[in-house]
Amino acid sequence: MVPTLFGRIQTRLFLLATVGVLVTLIIVPLLGADLGTGLLVVLLVGVLGVGWEFLYHFLMQFRWEKDWPTSFGLLTLVPEGLLLFFLLRSGAIGIIDPAPPASVFWTQFILVWIAVWLVANGPMRVPFIRWRFRGGRVL
Repeated sequence: MVPTLFGRIQTRLFLLATVGVLVTLIIVPLLGADLGTGLLVVLLVGVLGVGWEFLYHFLMQFRWEKDWPTSFGLLTLVPEGLLLFFLLRSGAIGIIDPAPPASVFWTQFILVWIAVWLVANGPMRVPFIRWRFRGGRVL
């Protein structure tokens, strides 16, 4: 079954709250950055991600299968990362001041994104056997 809009949102938020936070707790101290800032970046990815899901859902309505190929889920890190990076650098999001250095942001963002994508496309299907039959809903 194709994940529904609310199933994708639930999955995104669940994986960011578990896998994303875990990867952030491991990688941010190794980068010598502020852990609070790293966790705020994960929070912002989740908040902005809900908006992205609505946009992706609209765009998918023009596809025959009403779904993206799996690789598109990985490649969406480019527009989402660029938007968040631009918003942080421009000061449009005032909760993180100063914005993290570009190298720290991109290292954390890419590692969290890849980890979340890998778990969503593999191990997540083991403990949540009915996940895909419920349209991607976790709860």
